[in-house]
Amino acid sequence: MASQLTPLQQHLQQRANRQSLKLSDDQRQELLDKFSSLSNGGPLDLSELKAALDVVGIKLPQWQVRQMIDDMEKGKGPVPPTARKTGGLSLREFEQLCSDLKSKDVALTFKTAVSKRENLETLGGMSEASSAGTTHSVRHEEQVAFSDWINSNLSRDPDLKHLLPIDTEGKTLYDKVKDGILLCKIINHSCPDTIDERAINKKNLSTYAKHENLTLALSSAQAIGCSVVSIDAHDLSKGKPHLVLGLLWQIIRIGLFNQITLKNCPELVQLLSDDEDPALLLKMSPETILLRWVNHHLERAGSNRRVNNFTNDIKDSEVYATLLKQIAPVGVSVSSVDVMVESNFLKRAEIMLQQAEKLNCRHFLAPADVVEGVYKLNLAFVANLFNNHPALDKPDEPIDLDMGNIEESREDKTYRNWMNSLGVSPYVNWLYSDLADGLIIFQLFDIIKPGVVNWTRVHRHFSRLKMFMEKLENCNYAVDLGKVLKFSLVGIAGADLADGNPTLTLALVWQLMRAYTLSILSQLAEKHGHGASTTGVVEKEIVEWANNKLKEAGKSTSIRNFQDSSISTGHPVIDLVDAIKPGSINYSQVLEGTTEEEKLANAKYAISMARKTGARIYALPEDIAEVKPKMVMTVFACLMARDYVPNMGAKGKAIEGSNDELVGLNGSLNSQTSTTSAKSNNGGNNDSHHNNGSQEGGRGENGH
Repeated sequence: MASQLTPLQQHLQQRANRQSLKLSDDQRQELLDKFSSLSNGGPLDLSELKAALDVVGIKLPQWQVRQMIDDMEKGKGPVPPTARKTGGLSLREFEQLCSDLKSKDVALTFKTAVSKRENLETLGGMSEASSAGTTHSVRHEEQVAFSDWINSNLSRDPDLKHLLPIDTEGKTLYDKVKDGILLCKIINHSCPDTIDERAINKKNLSTYAKHENLTLALSSAQAIGCSVVSIDAHDLSKGKPHLVLGLLWQIIRIGLFNQITLKNCPELVQLLSDDEDPALLLKMSPETILLRWVNHHLERAGSNRRVNNFTNDIKDSEVYATLLKQIAPVGVSVSSVDVMVESNFLKRAEIMLQQAEKLNCRHFLAPADVVEGVYKLNLAFVANLFNNHPALDKPDEPIDLDMGNIEESREDKTYRNWMNSLGVSPYVNWLYSDLADGLIIFQLFDIIKPGVVNWTRVHRHFSRLKMFMEKLENCNYAVDLGKVLKFSLVGIAGADLADGNPTLTLALVWQLMRAYTLSILSQLAEKHGHGASTTGVVEKEIVEWANNKLKEAGKSTSIRNFQDSSISTGHPVIDLVDAIKPGSINYSQVLEGTTEEEKLANAKYAISMARKTGARIYALPEDIAEVKPKMVMTVFACLMARDYVPNMGAKGKAIEGSNDELVGLNGSLNSQTSTTSAKSNNGGNNDSHHNNGSQEGGRGENGH
């Protein structure tokens, strides 16, 4: 047949064959999920290679895997650098190994890490530029699970009567999100009060009103820690399945995880050993806490089983059967025996889920999802079990917990959500421990000023014997970079960051956030000819701009600086939003602001209305009501950036491009993160997996 093809056809066929050997973006994402689980955040130990290959569907006999490991250890053929140094494989090296094995056709089937191909619907790109060569896989089980979760949790909302229920197969899910109301409601369910209901357009929705809702949802999702790189309101209005599912998972995950804290469940201290400090729980990802929780109940039940992941270790349903029996409330008859007498794993999983239904916790999973070890859905299932039935005893004796030291502050959450929304890797769970090796800080520097980080100076992997010194060297270099960017770092040393000193770490983090905000503003000012100073936009210019804008719009409010007490009423921010987008504010909703309650209500309305215009604001209503100067500055800077986007005009004009240009600029900055994360995790190679903010295991809740 090949001889009958023209040279052009042969070239295209060869190109198609080469493309088929590459991992898709979706396969890379699932590979990252599984790799993180098996490698515990570091290189994959070669002893886990067989299990890792099994997870991604490459079935090799043990002898062949053993031969591969022996060849690596003996230096036969090309030996991956990480294997040579640590006896393990980095994510990129493991991905390359999978691609090589696939190209040799050593496996009969190659599937994504969470689903068989028959559960995937492959869609062409939805733009003219991408439809010819880009494909995205939509996981049917996620579509079904998320739709069921939405129906179960939001079906009673009167504002959603025209949208719910979604069909059981979830096929209409993508149409249901197009007016933006459902997404706003899901965000508020996961993080209550993130969006002021007064800001949501609910009746007689025009195309423009729907677009405003979607913009509000995206800006709010980013504010709670979702990474929305390469997603804009137009994508959602078109119902792009892979983007909708990706965003929904982030929002739902945050809602499931934000209850897994000492504040919400002090009984978590029961999961610690006698020599462990309660503060250790803050440093753990929610997934790690859930693993401890499951193992705690397995031990109490007298089971010999233990879990190290929510993939391979739960496929036979035995762990779930034991867990359900152990956490069932008094009076609820849950049987583990009925589950285990069934030898067929698929049928056993169905019986197990019937037991879960007795606890009103049959969500996220179908029997096949258990047997196949679908990571996201099993993780969500366990998190939902924990949230409803933690079944942890209160300590016999009161434990003296210094909540000031072990509870995340509002300021901490804001900074953490900002970092996570940029797609840094790994996901930031606890500011002071997760920044202590410097890697997250380097990623932020590289986003703010691409190229400023000399990655050859950065320790990306840490040896056991030199770990302390390597992390300290990273932190010292981070302080040096801050000085290059003219940060005020008097009295701050690398050791302070490595030790997790709260005050000094926050001092650096604030300056990173400030530099990021002003860099966006300066780029827009330069792009649209607003004449930013040679050193970039500074606070004084923002105040001048705000007052001029308010005066031009005929508003009576003004501010002297970011400490101005009038800001507490919310009126200057509300007026500024209306000045930027005339007619957007419903002033009948604005209160006098004479009481603390009225000030907070106005601040909530102000922030939601600002986000509705596309302003990417991370600050919280409390920051405005209490006039926190640093966060107030970011609010005005984001509004100034929003005003620099041209063609705002009157309501309904210039939807295309205007609301999404700022999104695009954020995206172009944020896209640095994929490269930066790759450098920090994989030795500076830019071909590494694009994370897109879907790391598992992080809390991203709002500060409410």
